[in-house]
Amino acid sequence: MTRRSTPDLLSQGAELGTAVPFRPQLGDLARDTARAGRTGVVVALPGDEAATYRLCPPGGGDAWAAPADGTTLRPVVAQATHITPIKRDAAYDHRARQGAVPVQVHYEDGGTSEAVLIVTADQMAFYAHEAARLMKQCGGAPDLPAGRTTTSEGTPCL
Repeated sequence: MTRRSTPDLLSQGAELGTAVPFRPQLGDLARDTARAGRTGVVVALPGDEAATYRLCPPGGGDAWAAPADGTTLRPVVAQATHITPIKRDAAYDHRARQGAVPVQVHYEDGGTSEAVLIVTADQMAFYAHEAARLMKQCGGAPDLPAGRTTTSEGTPCL
């Protein structure tokens, strides 16, 4: 599943400096501020058949109505589940005294995005130590034959 991009404000007909209300589509998750932030799946849109948005709890339950103008509805953003490094060179900024490591962020809906992990010199030293410790636990991963995922003792190499 790919992550649906959020259109920018200008493409929605807004002028700079104005806020555009969230207009969810059928099946979208929305948080209703009028219901103490309750999250629901949009099951009906305002239009010919309904005067309001209709939402249902994601696991089922009683539906409720939200105003047709969408002023109480907010998008529900997919949460990040984990981050993995991207096989590209990291960079060090001498002026800022920090490194930049390209990473990929993975979301619970299956989507991904690229980002940069910013690390200080102290953080780099800590993670270098942690990486060396993990390599020892894995029996020296650089010496493992291609495709091997366990040490000679059967310990998994992550």
